[in-house]
Amino acid sequence: MDKPTNKQNDKRQSYTYDMFLYSMGEGLDEIEEFGEWLNYLNDEKIYGFEASRQGPQNSKIRINRADGDNLEVLNFAHYNYLGLGHHPEVIKAAQEAVAKYGLGAACAPPMSGTNSIHKEFESALASFYGLPNCGVSLFTSGFGANVGTIQAFVQPGQHVVMDEYAHMSILEGAKASGANMHYFRHNDIDHLDQILNKICKNQNRVLICVEGVYSTNGNYGRIKETVNVAKKYGAYVLVDEAHSSLLAGKKGRGVAEMQGVLEEVDLHILTLSKSFSGVGGALIANNKITRYVNWYAKCRLFSCALDPAVTGGMLKVLEFARGPEGDKRRKKIAENAAYFRELLKNKVNIGTSETWIVPVIFGPEKLTLDLYDFVQRKGLDVSVMQFPAVPKNEARMRFFITSEHTKEEIDQAAQIVLDTSKQFNF
Repeated sequence: MDKPTNKQNDKRQSYTYDMFLYSMGEGLDEIEEFGEWLNYLNDEKIYGFEASRQGPQNSKIRINRADGDNLEVLNFAHYNYLGLGHHPEVIKAAQEAVAKYGLGAACAPPMSGTNSIHKEFESALASFYGLPNCGVSLFTSGFGANVGTIQAFVQPGQHVVMDEYAHMSILEGAKASGANMHYFRHNDIDHLDQILNKICKNQNRVLICVEGVYSTNGNYGRIKETVNVAKKYGAYVLVDEAHSSLLAGKKGRGVAEMQGVLEEVDLHILTLSKSFSGVGGALIANNKITRYVNWYAKCRLFSCALDPAVTGGMLKVLEFARGPEGDKRRKKIAENAAYFRELLKNKVNIGTSETWIVPVIFGPEKLTLDLYDFVQRKGLDVSVMQFPAVPKNEARMRFFITSEHTKEEIDQAAQIVLDTSKQFNF
């Protein structure tokens, strides 16, 4: 890779993503400046984002970059964790559903948008979780499931208490609810206890929001301890299992199951674009809560229902995931992730990862563009994150390990990481 000149470096590094978020004037300054910057990056052929995939999300894939270059890469940038998104029987189930129901639901769920296949999927999810009096609310995205559930469940003047690393959808849900918002330090149960001790004296509703697996760090949430402290103060607990449903726990029911508190969590949020390989989100909770959320979650009430074809495919995914095939793939993804972490341990900074999400923290945001271009041209695609998605100067590559990656592919990816660390001195 040719090293950029100082003049090029100034142009590349003078802007960061967060600089284009706001504008104080009446014009479109931030929009115009962002467009000019993006055009420059494409002209210089260093813009690796928004590359279009030329097939299903397999462990190897061809990508077309925005600058026109076509590359074959090892694919660690997707979260089709169990590889079921392109399984022939899953595709067949989706095809049968689209033939029966048509392309879309064509209405919001409470009106005419609920099809029998949606009810079948709700029943399958409820059966899978096996919780007493369990109900299911389906949303068109995991983001919407958090926003809609929190906005409906918590009222203005009540309280939402969030782990500081909680997903943006949890923050947006808290904002939409009009509740008082509080953050506790990541996985710090003592700090959570201190906050609850201050706000739980007026008998007001309090919702604690945490995650099963934190997607920027790849570590587990302390769900059991969170539930215990919530009980102490009469608070409710929401666990976002986006990156852990079908993966964690003996039966794949998430970190709440793994830590022995499945029945004690009040609201379980699933994102259906990860291990379910489709799109959408779901709330699983007491059926009194889900029936209420069905009508009072604004992004559900005023949005079209899930695509029936995708729903049909996800029904088949759930069938596989809850059987022997799911057990086999869960075992494989754990082995693959442990192997990848071992290859990188003490060589680069992988943070506190203990799951199938492995960050490689390279630091300054100014490295992001050249580094991402470098790894793609080396034959590797990963998710890249920088401020404000992660703390300042903690930019990172984020590897999604799947059950479908081979040992040889993991070896190759690790070597590219080590080559990159030498190139960019991290």
